[in-house]
Amino acid sequence: MSDTMNKVARLWKTRGSISSLGSHEVRAKEFLGKTKDSISTLSYMDEPGHHDDILRPTIQMENTYRLGPTKCFPVVTVNNILKDVVSSYLQEEKYEADLCRQMTKTISEVIKARIKDLMVPRYKIIVIIYIGQLEKQSILVGSRCLWDTTSDTFSSYSFKNRSLFALANVYAVYSE
Repeated sequence: MSDTMNKVARLWKTRGSISSLGSHEVRAKEFLGKTKDSISTLSYMDEPGHHDDILRPTIQMENTYRLGPTKCFPVVTVNNILKDVVSSYLQEEKYEADLCRQMTKTISEVIKARIKDLMVPRYKIIVIIYIGQLEKQSILVGSRCLWDTTSDTFSSYSFKNRSLFALANVYAVYSE
């Protein structure tokens, strides 16, 4: 029993919690002078007093009651960004599955960063990139979402070279 107590105390000191012990290891063991059937877990961050030093002031914001955008989303500029980024990244590339998997992540992050640099307020940006091997096949891509035709918009660009194809879609959804 003493051996288990030492293990619990060691884990408590190193990890700040005993949640890593299984319930079969702590059941019916003596912990802090009391016999318990089970021990509830409490992590270091859940203990009272640890959040006191990082209090943030609460900021109350008034409702704007704005239902539409003040500035329209620049679709033509986004089309140029898509064409520029996708073409520059994939112009000389050959299709390799692992490389293309990584390239979709990289290209989508670059596109999202360049669109955010336009600083169009209150739009959520969704960027989806598809890259595939150019063989004798076809692809059909469909998407569905709740859409407000007056303020939400999208932009799309398709690219081909000798060994791969790419489709880049950007959805701009107005957020009230």
